[in-house]
Amino acid sequence: MASTALKPHQKELFGQPIGLYILFLTEMWERFSYYGMRALLVLYMTTQTIGDDRGAGLGWTNQEALALYGWYTMLVYVMSIPGGMIADKLIGQKKAVLLGAIVLCLGHGVLVLTDIWAFYTGLGLVILGVGLLKPNISTMVGGLYKEGDIRRDKGFSIFYIGINLGSLLATLIIGGVVAKWGWHAGFGLAGIVMVLGLINYVAGQKYLKEVGNFVPSKNDVNEVSYGKLYSKLFSSPKQLLFAGILLAASLLGWYYMDWGYGLLFVFLTAIASLLMMIYKELNTQVFKDRFLVLLLSFIMVIIFWGAFEQAGGLMNLYTETNTNRMLFGWEIPTVMFQSLNAGFIIIFATIVASVWAKRKLKGKEASSLFKMALGIIIMGFGFLFMVFAAMEFEKSGTSSMIWLVLAYLFHTIGELCISPVALSFITKLAPVKYASLMMGVYFAATGLGNKVAGIVGESASEFGELTIFSGIVIFTVIIGLLFIMILKPLKRLTHGAEESERILKHEEAEGFELADN
Repeated sequence: MASTALKPHQKELFGQPIGLYILFLTEMWERFSYYGMRALLVLYMTTQTIGDDRGAGLGWTNQEALALYGWYTMLVYVMSIPGGMIADKLIGQKKAVLLGAIVLCLGHGVLVLTDIWAFYTGLGLVILGVGLLKPNISTMVGGLYKEGDIRRDKGFSIFYIGINLGSLLATLIIGGVVAKWGWHAGFGLAGIVMVLGLINYVAGQKYLKEVGNFVPSKNDVNEVSYGKLYSKLFSSPKQLLFAGILLAASLLGWYYMDWGYGLLFVFLTAIASLLMMIYKELNTQVFKDRFLVLLLSFIMVIIFWGAFEQAGGLMNLYTETNTNRMLFGWEIPTVMFQSLNAGFIIIFATIVASVWAKRKLKGKEASSLFKMALGIIIMGFGFLFMVFAAMEFEKSGTSSMIWLVLAYLFHTIGELCISPVALSFITKLAPVKYASLMMGVYFAATGLGNKVAGIVGESASEFGELTIFSGIVIFTVIIGLLFIMILKPLKRLTHGAEESERILKHEEAEGFELADN
């Protein structure tokens, strides 16, 4: 029996709209291409420094490679803000995803070439493509469900499995491809699977008729006008003063640091100014309070990814140089260790989602904010095993791979408590007409976390891995506990945004049971 919680005329599969699985497969192949290249990037840039036989690399130092890694992974997600704006204002989410997929295919295709200009051009195109696709496809997932549908979280967890299935396949396969045919064959494989994602998305449009179609018009009451919002800044003294202070600080950063940081600070000032004006424009205190909570939750997002993304940077290099990777006479490729995260997610995603769903049905604490704070703490404890690994290396000159396995396990459980939950949380609290923009801000926060990860990783050359891993443990646990301490006032500011799910379970129990089973 079809659930009444779904939007009308939507076909279902296993209690979820079929459109979810179309988006699932599209995201799976996009994440294959992204995580496959992400796993190779630092190793490719440092090939001649580390020394291996996988073909010519760039020969950069670890510090140089981690710096570019931080900039690249940050910009991939920061571009989600203009990507969300383009969807909200110009072409809608559905077309933005299509355009992003096409640009990604071009970017990975260019990376097949061996020239240095192709390397930078390919990275630039990947950044643009992900910026268009990532926030809008996630917003489309939320659009498949009515407001208050308790299965929304589970739908995002299923979608999240697609993300990590792509990552798992990439990290298992692409290392072997590089070992046999070289670095650029790995980049080429990423491009081929992105084409598969594009074909899947185009072929599945008949199941996505109800979502992603909003294209603003002058007669639409929900029209998004960012220009008008910025113009209102000049008639708002407090907001204008704060924006001026931020701009002055950005220009100082530009002067005393390099131009890249200065440009980033100016961009963040522009986004902060826009968010201030959106907050002022919201017409009820309820919407304003929810918007404020959403922005505060992004602090947790930045901190989480600032620690977690050591996987592709510092932990990747640590695995390559400091870890005993021999298993039954075979040396495991470094890239394959990153498949642990994706594999654990596929194993534990539905289990973790079911545990939280049962807690919610029993009336126990299971709010999104609580999950996110606990996720930071759990992920932080994962770095405790990296502390043990670094201590073992200092004593014996090598460390066991078991520490990496345990670290990735805890990182994964923490990720399942924060990442899919945050995606769903945004679709619950964000003002409807700014949904794509706020999803973009979320991914931008993820990007800033990636940049923090690069900066932290760079500092390991000065302070050592043991100090860095220990510092991450202490800092993340403290931040998680602080958010738990202020959980009650934060929940009050959401004005029951998640309480309606409890009411829905009584009204639509049959539909929920179908999805849960």
